[in-house]
Order: sequence, then C-alpha cells, then structure tokens
Amino acid sequence: MIYLDYNATTPVDERVLAEMLPFFTEHFGNANSNTHPFGWYAQGAVEKARQQVANFIDAESSEIIFTSGATEAINMALKGVFEAYQSKGNHIITCKTEHKAVLDTCTFLEEKGATITYLSVDREGRIDLDELQESLTNKTILVAIMAANNETGVLQDLEKIAEITHQNDSIFFSDTTQMASKLPIDVNEMGLDMCCISAHKLYGPKGVGALYIRRKNPRVNLIPLLHGGGHENNKRSGTLNVSGIVGLGKACEIAQNEFWDNNMHISKVRGYLEHQLLEIPNLTINGSTKYRLYNTSNLYFPKLKDGSSVFSHIKNHYAVSLGSACTSANSESSHVLMAMGLNKEESNNCVRFSFGKKNQKEEVEKLAEMILSLY
Repeated sequence: MIYLDYNATTPVDERVLAEMLPFFTEHFGNANSNTHPFGWYAQGAVEKARQQVANFIDAESSEIIFTSGATEAINMALKGVFEAYQSKGNHIITCKTEHKAVLDTCTFLEEKGATITYLSVDREGRIDLDELQESLTNKTILVAIMAANNETGVLQDLEKIAEITHQNDSIFFSDTTQMASKLPIDVNEMGLDMCCISAHKLYGPKGVGALYIRRKNPRVNLIPLLHGGGHENNKRSGTLNVSGIVGLGKACEIAQNEFWDNNMHISKVRGYLEHQLLEIPNLTINGSTKYRLYNTSNLYFPKLKDGSSVFSHIKNHYAVSLGSACTSANSESSHVLMAMGLNKEESNNCVRFSFGKKNQKEEVEKLAEMILSLY
C-alpha cells in the first residue's frame, strides 16, 4: 500500500518523535505546576515550542495559543469573535468551499443570531474579490477564508482579501492548516489577524495545533471557548499537552529549515503523475493549476467502459482520497467540487492525490501505468 493522502495526515518525523519521547516519562511535569523543577522544565519546553511556532509564521510568541488541533482553533476563532464583537455587529463572511470545521461552526452561529454570507467560487475554486467587497457591511465583524483548500489545493489571494477586509475595519481569519509547511506563512505580509495550524499536517503528532491571535494593529479580542484555570493567557483553559506541543514546535522548526528541498521534490513527483495521466481523453484537473499547492492533484476521471471508477481499481494498492478526510465517513459528494460547478456524478468520479516528502517517482510511475491500463 503506497500512501498518497498527505493532505489527510502525515507520518510523524523521526526527529519530532525523538523530541517528544522524554516528555512522556522523564520530563512528565505539568507545565502549570510552578512550585517545583518538574513543572518548570515542562513550562520551559512549552515556551520554546511557542517561539518555534511563532517563528514559523513570523509572529510574536505571545500571539500563539495552543489547542487540540485546527478544528478547535477554528471554533475558538469564529465563536470567540462572534461573542466579543456583538456590540459592532453579527455578520460573518466565509466561502462555500471552506472546511467543514468552518461551515458547521457558521451553521451553529446562525442559530445563535449570526448572519452568514457564503461567497461563491469560480470553476477554478477562487472567490470573486468584487463579491467580497459588495458583501461587506458596517455590521461585518469577521471574514473567514481559507488559504489553501484541502481537497483541491487551490490558493486564495490572502493579501487582497486582507486589504479589502481591513478597509471595512473587520477581522480577517484564515484557515492555514493545509498551507503550513507547503508554502511560507507570514502573518504580517499576508495581513492575517488570526490563523491556525495543526501538527499532524506537517509531520507532527495528532491532537495538537495552534491559533495565532494578533495582539496589535489591530488587537483581536476573543471570548474563550473553554473556561477553567485561565491557561494560555486566559484564552484556552486546560492542562497543556506538553509532549504534543513539543512535537508541534519541532515540526515547525524542521519545516521551516527544509521547506525548499521538500517543495522541489514533491512538485516533481506530482508533475510526473499529472503529465502521464493527461493522456486520458477528457481527464481534467479540478481547480486552478496556477494558484495551487504543489503537492495536491484533484483529478476528474471519465467513467471506465464497464461503468466502474478508477478509485475502485486503485484503492487496494494506493491510499488516496475522494475528498476531505473529515467528511469521507458521511459518503457525501464533495461540497467543494459541487461549488466549483461539477455535478454529483462528476464529483463522485474525482480522486485526490496528495503527496509528501517520502513519496518517490517510482511509486507514481506504477500508479500511472495502472490507471492508463484501465483505459
């Protein structure tokens, strides 16, 4: 079984695991125990990791809040802003192709009185900046647009979105989970007021992530999602997952140091597969080929002569995806692809290949041969 589903999760880097292991046994202290060396050591490790994450996105360490992952960070950002800025308004703008963590949170907030605008996307999966501009009102408190789509890899123009949002004195949050480690993130250059990452998307452990919250120009306020103990600067109470946080910090450090090498290698692997498969008549790449993550290939395959799908023939040999890992259990057609104009039948004949640093050209050569032989 060859793994080609790196947008769903990644294996833990051996160096990350080595950094984490002592915090399960030898250095097991609670980072909030400030009366003895066990707690001091754990707290020091947490603050080192906080700085590593901050360096990774060009933020200040005081702007990093550790969470259980991107889903919690997204809930914390959207619900926290809605609660904190009700005196200004109740309007939130997002996009139809967002991750379910954003869309389901927005549905919840609608039940609490929020007004949500869901922007459309074009055939390439990108929003219309004019539609964003026209959707803003004096009651718009938040714009939430993801940086890179998890199903197609399509990139949005964060700098322009931020500029339009800030002209309206609104807050800009971006789900940067899929972009992290694949493209540089600079919260100041991109104009991000909040963003999130998840360790397991960048060769770190599952169950830990971070939320960036800007502290000045503008200072973003949030009502906490969790209460009890006042941890994380009163933003996120709960005993810290020290080993996981250490792993996240190390994963960010490695990604920052090795970004360009991984970029070139993975891009070549994906490029080879697409070049071979484009021999198939009517095969199409879903989403922009210009504004796209270099590791992601979402392809529409025409039905085979016997009516079966390509996925059914390769699933026992290659770990690939029909869509987001978070929604695949529901066996629903991809809301992302349907928002881009595909019908239900077409979206059900699409496969997402997402590549990582351990994939080799020889693996995709065999995959291309297998798929081409079906036609």
